[in-house]
Amino acid sequence: MITTAHTSGVDPAVLAAARKLCDDAFDGDFADEDWEHALGGVHALVWEGDELIGHGSVVQRRLLHGGRALRAGYIEAVAVRADRRGRGHGASVMAALEGVVRGAYEVGALSASEDALDFYAARGWRPWRGPSSVLAPGGPERTEDDDGGVFVLPVTASLDLDGPLACDWRDGDVW
Repeated sequence: MITTAHTSGVDPAVLAAARKLCDDAFDGDFADEDWEHALGGVHALVWEGDELIGHGSVVQRRLLHGGRALRAGYIEAVAVRADRRGRGHGASVMAALEGVVRGAYEVGALSASEDALDFYAARGWRPWRGPSSVLAPGGPERTEDDDGGVFVLPVTASLDLDGPLACDWRDGDVW
């Protein structure tokens, strides 16, 4: 079963379980900032009985492209328990989050790990081919290391996938 809820409506014990799920799924490479990025939006939670086995969230961010500040639904903290992978749970999480993106945002965006590039592409997410950057406190900064890993899901915004794309600043990984 899959449920969705805003962070404010998720029991603190469930949020703690989701954080632990992400810590385990990312083999300890999931920082406090990564979890902070996943809060304040809509969570998709996959349950087997009373066990949480999958999680993802979508939060609002601003992306700058083509002279506009786009309202973006940004996907965060997509994780499935290791012993439950390969059974469609990640796809269920993404389907729920994509529904939120399509219903509330101009564009969806995410930063994909190398292992997940094909997964997102197969779902219709499009790799951003242009240069990426961040609006840092000191001004715009290129984020070359993120080039090739940023994906978008066009909803209503006109996008030039070869043009520049900038995200708003945040602590930790900016994309």
